Amino acid sequence: MKTIHILGLGAGDLEQLPLGVYRKLLQYKGTIYTRTLDHPVVEDLQSEGVEFSSFDEVYKQHDGFVDVYETIVKQLIEKEEDVLYVVPGHPMLAERTVQLLIEARDAGTIELVIEGGQSFLDATFQALEIDPIEGFQFFDALDVQPAHLQLMNHTIFCQVYDTMVASELKLMLLEDLSPDYPVTIVTAAGSKGQRLTTVPLEELDRSVEVNNLTSVYVPPVQEDQLNHQFFRLREVIRRLRAPGGCPWDQKQTHESLRKYLIEEAYEFIDAVNREDDDNMIEELGDVLLQVMLHSQIGEDDGFFTIGDVIQSVTDKMIRRHPHVFGQVTVNDAEEVVTNWEAIKQVEKGKKPTSLLDSIPTSFPGLLQAEELQKKAAKVGFDWDDVAPVLEKMQEEWQEFEEARENNNREEMEKEFGDYLFALANVARHYKLNSEQALQRTNTKFRTRLQAMERTVQERNDTLESYSLEELEELWIDAKEKNKGAE
Repeated sequence: MKTIHILGLGAGDLEQLPLGVYRKLLQYKGTIYTRTLDHPVVEDLQSEGVEFSSFDEVYKQHDGFVDVYETIVKQLIEKEEDVLYVVPGHPMLAERTVQLLIEARDAGTIELVIEGGQSFLDATFQALEIDPIEGFQFFDALDVQPAHLQLMNHTIFCQVYDTMVASELKLMLLEDLSPDYPVTIVTAAGSKGQRLTTVPLEELDRSVEVNNLTSVYVPPVQEDQLNHQFFRLREVIRRLRAPGGCPWDQKQTHESLRKYLIEEAYEFIDAVNREDDDNMIEELGDVLLQVMLHSQIGEDDGFFTIGDVIQSVTDKMIRRHPHVFGQVTVNDAEEVVTNWEAIKQVEKGKKPTSLLDSIPTSFPGLLQAEELQKKAAKVGFDWDDVAPVLEKMQEEWQEFEEARENNNREEMEKEFGDYLFALANVARHYKLNSEQALQRTNTKFRTRLQAMERTVQERNDTLESYSLEELEELWIDAKEKNKGAE
């Protein structure tokens, strides 16, 4: 079986090349294959009579690096004789062709011998005078996922070989860092041509010429500059609840916080109704605050953490969307809902005691009425036509009238509840949202009454000083003025 020997050319000049590697290259009889001739050591060795055959032409034949690397490896494997293949830097650092050759070896296609070469990281650490033990991340600028960044560490991006890569890297970093955050462009680290240039992040792709020996260093970011990241919110909530934190936050329980979650959810809905994006951001933050507080209480009590909450919903979304994360095919949104309910039933295991178990008793009245009626309709307990529904509504109103005539307040409340329940049923049959309909009327009333307030304020007066007839006139005027906005 053919053997491919791999050597690293180091990070820069010939002086950085390990003596053993240097001797092997000089003594080798035959052609040495190199991924690219664009390396200072190659030029120096050529002047000493070493012959190289490069794959630079392969780069011109393909638009993406994936195809380039796969083609290089394919051509190396197809060679009939044993091969000496050299790469920039160290073979095991940011060298995709070597990883592909390892895969070929593991598949039994070739024998592989990997020998040293100096990594450019050593020279880079020295040039920047940083100690990676403090926390260090290393990324290929061509293939970095923003979610993997931990910017409180020393961070180096390699393969920033042209302005386009530098520009894309800049745009990604600007999602987390300010335009004036200092970054250092490192070129040819450890060689005679070494250059370190520190620029504001926004100048990364403008001020300095980059090449295939260029890396970008981002120094550790202070935590208070990362308040937009999730870990900072978690730290803040933990500190508020910890000893020495906030007395109010420390004494909260799941029970004491219940009303706040409901209030914040409704305030977000208000922002949606107003199409107020800035307020939506604020109110969603308030909802998230409640989630974090409940999760921290769960962690303090030793029952669950925010990690459990996130894992639960992530796993659920994956399980209940097999048409996205699996092999199931759906034709429309209705099939999605059907699948969701079927998967949900399997997850719950045994059948619920009641078909109404899934409807929270804490739902607002009209919404709860509508959901109860939907569940009943699914098992056939419903009128097919709206006419008897309307009759039932009239019947409930008549029963309320009888209780009113008898001056029986308890019966009045019961019958009025029955009447509202019947109203919700009418809305459901006409595919109207009774909760939304009432909210719309509430908004209309609020708009008109506030318009009346403004009118009397302009007159240096108050609503309380007006008679009912005068208030009626103000109401009609407000109705006319706001007709288009309601």
